[in-house]
Amino acid sequence: MQGSRLLRLRALKALIHMRLPSYQRVLLIIFVVTLPLVNPWVRGDGVGYYAYVRALLVEHHLSFEIDWRRANPSFFMDNADAEGHISPSSYTPTGRVNNRFAVGPSLLWAPFLIPVHGVMLTLQRVGFSVRADGFSGPYVVTMALATALYGFVGLWISFRLASLYAPERWTFLATLGVWFASSLPVYMYFDPAYSHAHSVFAVAFFLWYWHRTRPQRTMAQWAILGLLSGLMLDIYYLNISILLVPFLESLRRYWLAWRAPGHDWEALRKLFLANALYSCVTILAFLPTLITRQIIYGNPLELGYGGVRLSYSIHPDLWQPLFSSDHGLLTWTPIVIPAVVGLVLLRRYDRELATYCLATVAALYYVVACHPACQALWRHGGSSFGNRYFLPLTPFFVLGLAVTLQEAARGLKHARTAYVTSALVIGGLILWNLAFIFQWGTGLVPHRGPISWKRMAYNQVEVVPGKLGGELKSYFIHRSEMMQRIEREDVQQLRRERGQVGD
Repeated sequence: MQGSRLLRLRALKALIHMRLPSYQRVLLIIFVVTLPLVNPWVRGDGVGYYAYVRALLVEHHLSFEIDWRRANPSFFMDNADAEGHISPSSYTPTGRVNNRFAVGPSLLWAPFLIPVHGVMLTLQRVGFSVRADGFSGPYVVTMALATALYGFVGLWISFRLASLYAPERWTFLATLGVWFASSLPVYMYFDPAYSHAHSVFAVAFFLWYWHRTRPQRTMAQWAILGLLSGLMLDIYYLNISILLVPFLESLRRYWLAWRAPGHDWEALRKLFLANALYSCVTILAFLPTLITRQIIYGNPLELGYGGVRLSYSIHPDLWQPLFSSDHGLLTWTPIVIPAVVGLVLLRRYDRELATYCLATVAALYYVVACHPACQALWRHGGSSFGNRYFLPLTPFFVLGLAVTLQEAARGLKHARTAYVTSALVIGGLILWNLAFIFQWGTGLVPHRGPISWKRMAYNQVEVVPGKLGGELKSYFIHRSEMMQRIEREDVQQLRRERGQVGD
């Protein structure tokens, strides 16, 4: 034990003395310090995301029966018949289990899990009693750590991008704020088998590379942008909204070339060829999804979520995603409000980028408000902390919050006062959010459905401080038992809602 502590202290000292700019070094130290929060747990939607890499590594096919049978009870309940078997309705016409979840997270986990599987097979062959089944500790711990790493790299890239528009002292606070005062901690640490931390990474990488190549993009750079676009779509289908950025940029360039004296036909031709190449490479990078859809559904264009009806498109549910007590984005994670305000203020620095960012935020909001699969989160008791569908916008929120903090500081005479005030506000939002996450994780507020704000506020002040120490101790020392208890409570809630009885 003492040797382990000594190693950790040496690692922290090495991080502190790394030759990185100070704010980036602090971000890295915070990430390393928070790694013990990582929860090696596959549950809920994460069962479907993780099943691709596990099934291919171990069974070498995409049937998923074993993954569904080994899933957490609350997930299996939705896919089981009265006898406790996978229900016939859970199979597709091709005879495969209906795994509608995206393959992208497994693509990102694969570089970490393939070596682990090789080591486990080797140990098994030489006589060690290990389970090379994809479910045992080494696999799940590796998956969880990889998720946290992708989430952090996405935040770090977002910090670097935002630092082009605001000093690092503000982008540092903005990154910390979005990191710990949003829904991200839940899906970066607590539920790592979901796709959201991977989305943050992919979108941040895409946005940074798009911005870096923005002045004069070569054909090769358009191709790389297409690869990043396809990766975003492989990870999370709603990331299609992010593609508005290059689409609107291209429309603007077409317009400028057309308005040039005599029309700039050469510029129009080059841009058209670049767009064609970009589109082809995006489709090429999206092939893993198309192939898995063909295998599972017999149709590469069948995503498994059903179509968007015209009635949903004409009459979107605009209130629920943002303002409801049932996982509303702004009500559960209010730090998003100054972040969106900052995207409006960004027009003072970069009118074009601000327009693209606001259009993308609006597009994702509209898709979430329209799509029945997203509406199922609140209409059918989905379990989520906040509105997780907006997590792909994390890099946009870091940028917007940094601009808001910079602009707010202009109203204060002393720079030190402005920074301390901003730090206190961000720190307060972080503490409030972490206490709220604690309530949600321990069942003080329902995992599903609307919550009572009065009860939630009372818990924040009166209940959380008293329970925090004991629950954190259980999380670090008796985590397996704690997760089993949370799962039992979740199953009981589901059964009460469905009028079922029994344990």
